[in-house]
Amino acid sequence: MGADNTQQRGPRSRALLTALAVIATLVFTGFAALGTWQVKRLFWKLDLIERVDQRVNAPAAPAPGPAQWPQLQTATDEYRPVQASGTFEHEHETLVQAVTAWGSGFWVLTPLRLADGTVLLINRGFVPPEKQTRVSRQATEPKAETTITGLLRMSEPGGAFLRKNDPSAQRWYSRDVRAISAAHGLRRVAPYFVDAKADPAQEWPVGGLTVIAFPNNHLVYAITWYALALMVLGAAWYVRRDAQRQRQTDQNAG
Repeated sequence: MGADNTQQRGPRSRALLTALAVIATLVFTGFAALGTWQVKRLFWKLDLIERVDQRVNAPAAPAPGPAQWPQLQTATDEYRPVQASGTFEHEHETLVQAVTAWGSGFWVLTPLRLADGTVLLINRGFVPPEKQTRVSRQATEPKAETTITGLLRMSEPGGAFLRKNDPSAQRWYSRDVRAISAAHGLRRVAPYFVDAKADPAQEWPVGGLTVIAFPNNHLVYAITWYALALMVLGAAWYVRRDAQRQRQTDQNAG
């Protein structure tokens, strides 16, 4: 008669149960903390969206001058409506690759020389590839003193994801104010640029295409972390109940 290979599972040791309880507590605490952090991020993001919305719809103020440049911050100044008057230096325009609702093409960044001699880079808007040459739209270029209204934007240094700006080849993937200014030998340039509003009298470039969007997935992340915490709690309860049942079975057998 062959030997019976079926073995009854013995009770888990107290040391093992204690170790499992400690691990479960740490993992549960970690998941719960991550969920709470995401809830805080959610309220922060909602407040940011509300503040930016109020800022965008405020009346345009004079564009910050040199005395204000050091105090400019993304959290408080980006997307502020501003206004400035000056003369465009079209010979120093820069094309920056862009993807918009109009398709792929370029942003046209042109220096605006103000009365005090300072320079403000203006993103005049979007042009498709067939309009990237200045001569194709030169007839409608503003030549006299012009007043520009738009949204203050902070510089975008370095380039885009996996694509660095190449000033020597005039390949630009981000609106890097300092690098663009250096490439054209411009001095006393504001550390920000302005996204110009749409100009009905101008066919190209097309202004007013600023996209203001803040990804807000924090609620989904919070639910995910809390769900994982509950799963850990459920697993710990199951292990504890199983251990109690096994002890009871051993006591009854004894």
